[in-house]
Amino acid sequence: MMIAMRDKRASGFGHVIEYAADGKKTEMRQYVSTLNCMVATARDEMMATKERYNKLGGNTAYHMYQSFKPGEVTPDIAHEIGVKLAQELFGDRFEAVIATHLDKSHIHNHVVINSVSFKDGYKFLDSERFYRTLRRTSDRLCREYSLSVIENPKPGKSQNYAERQAECEGRPTWRGMIKAEVDEVIKMSMTEKEFLRNLRDRGFEIKTGAHFAVRPHGKPKFFRLDTNFGEDYTLAGINRQINRQTAPVLPTRVPERERTVRHIPLRGSLQTVKKITGFRALYIRYMYLLGKLPHGRPPINPNRIFFLYREDLRKLDRYAKEIKLLAVNRIDTSEQLFSYKAKLTEQIEPLKEERTKLYNKLRREKDEPKREEIKAQIKILSTRIGTLQKEVGLCDGIAAHTKEMKEKMAKHRECLSAEEKAVIKRDLKREDENGGSPRQFNNKQREEQKAYEQFRGRG
Repeated sequence: MMIAMRDKRASGFGHVIEYAADGKKTEMRQYVSTLNCMVATARDEMMATKERYNKLGGNTAYHMYQSFKPGEVTPDIAHEIGVKLAQELFGDRFEAVIATHLDKSHIHNHVVINSVSFKDGYKFLDSERFYRTLRRTSDRLCREYSLSVIENPKPGKSQNYAERQAECEGRPTWRGMIKAEVDEVIKMSMTEKEFLRNLRDRGFEIKTGAHFAVRPHGKPKFFRLDTNFGEDYTLAGINRQINRQTAPVLPTRVPERERTVRHIPLRGSLQTVKKITGFRALYIRYMYLLGKLPHGRPPINPNRIFFLYREDLRKLDRYAKEIKLLAVNRIDTSEQLFSYKAKLTEQIEPLKEERTKLYNKLRREKDEPKREEIKAQIKILSTRIGTLQKEVGLCDGIAAHTKEMKEKMAKHRECLSAEEKAVIKRDLKREDENGGSPRQFNNKQREEQKAYEQFRGRG
């Protein structure tokens, strides 16, 4: 897969190179190589190429990923394949940084390519033809090393690793949620008109034309169904699916659990107890909206949850860690959060300095038993640093997520009021058009569906 960097700033360009060559992910840059430039000066050399040909605008770089099946390849072989792949595709014209990351369960290569050629100043052409060449070259190299490849890949928009991993772990993805919603609406519809109406009732905005696209509540862009899911999800393909049905299939209701009365002893008075406020209260409220609180609550069909909230069902593990951090440290305000983060950062710096000294000592030490002892000390420090850095990351996540939660809850309130107005307006319109109540109109719809069923049965 290749993704275009559209950040025109030099800082964004340097950031992606730093990310690819991160020492924590590449065994202290042991698995970092370059083409036509040096590792330490890669960014400056690439920028010099752009300045020489006066091409500082547009895409600054291209970022390529190459992933391997977990447990199938060693870091050395993976890096060797990544370097060969970059040499064949870019070695004669472009500067590139190749890095092999070992921080995930699957070993994967990152290749950052300068968008301007050092040889002739022409910009790299990102096209479907190049994607095919990239796949063929990567597959050939993998076969040479007796590694597995994806045979007969399906055409269309591919999934990124995060989406595939989420599906394997049973967590929802945006594409999966939209597809499940559309599939359910198809099954409960008997005509194209009914399908579009049901889709709008679910809160989708619809755009028909060269591509059939939908936009959920609160999302800025339309989502093309055919380019993401194939020909069966063009408007004609959806009609074919509807015509194959003999009867509508209504969504099943999740059976409610039998409620039990629980007696919990309380100490003190409910009138004097201090209420939870701030961040902790926000997270608890949000978990309620996601259907995850209180414990013992009957399960909720994800399709019945407000669409903007559904994407956060993928982040439940992250939210659980953030709530635990807030609860243990009694953090409710931004000031408390930033203060706690500052304390963590102060603890990390001396540990990093001590680890750097141990790395320097390890390079000078020749005695193998002492080297092993130093490595054990480095490992302990790295574990401690990693734990603190994860908490810093959780603090950053809390700061970002609380803002997102508030915005989504505000958007939810807007949509609810808008939906209520739309329902009233629609019912009044139906009464005017049909000379009766909405209930009578629904009966008329059922009669129309029965009329279609006889033809479906013959098919």
